[in-house]
Amino acid sequence: MTCKLTAIIEQDKDGVFAYCPELRGCHTQGDTVEEALTNLREAAELYLETLKPAELRRLNAKTILATSLEIAHA
Repeated sequence: MTCKLTAIIEQDKDGVFAYCPELRGCHTQGDTVEEALTNLREAAELYLETLKPAELRRLNAKTILATSLEIAHA
């Protein structure tokens, strides 16, 4: 079975942080975007192994959309 998940990546002076909003508590980090994504893939795979079939079905039925907003401010 394949799951399509959302990967959110944030970068600041301390490094790169990544998480899947569909998987509560599935967060990781790395020194680079590539490393953070590799770590996130591994964390997500381990997380999915803990789910029951009904939980996997609910997860596959969920959709999260990500976009950016540009807002002018004073």
